[in-house]
Amino acid sequence: MVAGPQERLPDSKLRILHVFRAPVGGLFRHVIDLAHEQIARGHAVGLVTDSTTGGDRAAEALGQLEPLLELGLLRMPMHRQPHLSDFTNAVRIANYSRGLKADVVHGHGSKGGLYARLPGLIPGYKGVVRAYTPHGGSFHYRTRAITNAVFMGVERLLSCVTDIFLFESNYIGDCFREKVGEPRRLVRFVVNGLKPSEFAPIEHDSDAAEFLYVGELRAIKGIDTLIDALALLVDRRAAIQAALPRLVLVGSGPEAQKLADYAASNNLGHLICFAGALPARKAFERGRILVVPSRAESLPYIVLEASAARMPIIATDVGGINEIFGPYRKRLITCGDPAVLAATLERALQRPEGELDSEAELLSEFVATKFTIDAMAEAVLAGYAEALARKYPHRGTASASIVLPSQ
Repeated sequence: MVAGPQERLPDSKLRILHVFRAPVGGLFRHVIDLAHEQIARGHAVGLVTDSTTGGDRAAEALGQLEPLLELGLLRMPMHRQPHLSDFTNAVRIANYSRGLKADVVHGHGSKGGLYARLPGLIPGYKGVVRAYTPHGGSFHYRTRAITNAVFMGVERLLSCVTDIFLFESNYIGDCFREKVGEPRRLVRFVVNGLKPSEFAPIEHDSDAAEFLYVGELRAIKGIDTLIDALALLVDRRAAIQAALPRLVLVGSGPEAQKLADYAASNNLGHLICFAGALPARKAFERGRILVVPSRAESLPYIVLEASAARMPIIATDVGGINEIFGPYRKRLITCGDPAVLAATLERALQRPEGELDSEAELLSEFVATKFTIDAMAEAVLAGYAEALARKYPHRGTASASIVLPSQ
């Protein structure tokens, strides 16, 4: 029988294992930031992630963090879609966490959530708190009704062995309730947070493009809508012999070549630059207005980062983006409509630069009041502590000595 966490913790130090699939995008950033903050607060942390994705940038980020990981780094092949290896992977990770004497196994995203929680259904793997942060995951899949029903059925089954849900946006919490049902265990809403250094304004390159996109190159991000909108805008401006706007696309993904071909078919190859993957603040130097044409999001880091950096933003009203914009959510537009996006791009080009900068500064000030990395880290640890206390109420509560946030 595995000892419960409260039998092994003489003080406030927790042994935390984060499990997630692809080391890319906002989810990866969230885990890396959270790991750094938990380590800085004296906890032992480990990571489990896919070994087939991420490339050099993931290897570099993981390589920098690995010496600080008291519970180590395990990379193993993980499939994006359901696969026969999922059960064996989950058992392998469960045995790995048991060998590490983990107190908390925190799954991120659909696949990470599966691996972190599935062993809770197996006798002999009960002695750990299982936390889950969806990050969108299967709630964003555009699938056939029967496939979606299966995904949500799995979520419903796993919710029975989830000790705490850490939703990163009200939107995802609402999605969970609508598609899965009311969570049966502890629920906390913990928004993504930024470092103080990220609130410094950006200095753009002298030849920066008028518009910029930063993120994965895949259908859910709505880049095809942005290309269509740019084509409409170029036609209008060419008709009156006005300067033609340029667009820089920063990122990588499965649809990179398809999008490049689509841009060329719209005679926009000379106006659109595919710049590859870059760090966010480096990417912000390449364009003056960030465009986020997404069809679905949870609480995207790129919008937070651009807001903090006082970048003017044109974004669609999807997912939790309106939670980031808060009192300024009326600036957001509908998704999937090239005409609406083209008109918004055109208005942005016509407005005085000072007006755009003033709006960006107001949004940055709002984000600074709500989306901080300290608040994120402390709220997650407070959630762990409460889940531990609920799961092991009869034991001496070492977790009670964890410093909780003041609010």
